[in-house]
Amino acid sequence: MVSSRAGSLVFAATLTALLTSPTPALSEDTADWAYALHNELMSPFCPGRTLADCTSPQAASLRMWITVQAAAGRTRSDVEEELLERYGDVLRPAPLPTGFGITAYAFPLIAFLAGGVLVAVFLLRQTRSAAKTTPVDRPMDPDLERIIDEELAR
Repeated sequence: MVSSRAGSLVFAATLTALLTSPTPALSEDTADWAYALHNELMSPFCPGRTLADCTSPQAASLRMWITVQAAAGRTRSDVEEELLERYGDVLRPAPLPTGFGITAYAFPLIAFLAGGVLVAVFLLRQTRSAAKTTPVDRPMDPDLERIIDEELAR
């Protein structure tokens, strides 16, 4: 009977120690970068959606993998590097501003500037043509002038 009481005490002490000790799971900083990475990376399984927004089972397992890697103590840059090696640039929300990817940044700027030049040329032409067409004082038709005077007199 004494041994069962001792076993109960050991079990209770172990349970208390487990419940009161800090969990070895994710620290706050680790959880922050793991969950931030879920929201920053695009999903390779749901085009046009972030990894956090994708509802596919593959995306859920990839999110879990990132969280486990964070809990294991890996750095964010290591995890990102491995994911980019595995899935490629599909994970990036925007292309890198190097090589061919620079066109994604240069094209809108060039189009905006070209549009501004077109508007400026159009406005210059409109103001020049308006300046050239000044009204000329011509004498009115005598019959029309008589009709207007009669109407005004009434």
